[in-house]
Amino acid sequence: MDASQALAELRELSAQIASAVVLGADGAVLASTSEDSGATERLAGSARDLITAAGELGVDGREVTRVEVELAEGGLFVISEGGRTIAATTGPEPTSGLVVYDLRTCLRSIDEPAPKRRRSTRKAKEEAE
Repeated sequence: MDASQALAELRELSAQIASAVVLGADGAVLASTSEDSGATERLAGSARDLITAAGELGVDGREVTRVEVELAEGGLFVISEGGRTIAATTGPEPTSGLVVYDLRTCLRSIDEPAPKRRRSTRKAKEEAE
């Protein structure tokens, strides 16, 4: 399924998720649960910043796979896997393990885009024969 479908399914299955965004390997927003572009970009920017900051604390270039921030009013979870990142906000006192499981499941359900096939011309086919 695509990223938008995966987020829609996540929202149906997880009552703890308030908002979420999926980022591609280049950091671009692939999908969001919010129709507010400002809110989407703030969440995406926070995810990018947290991954960068955590990476600077890490050991010799090891990939950051999870960052969790707990605030009195809710949580922020950032999970990176398979070249994609998902960030989600929750209400207060989330069940961390369940939220992380749901976010990883969401990321894993997103299909890789199919590589574009090059159309071959009749002349190229004839030359190949």
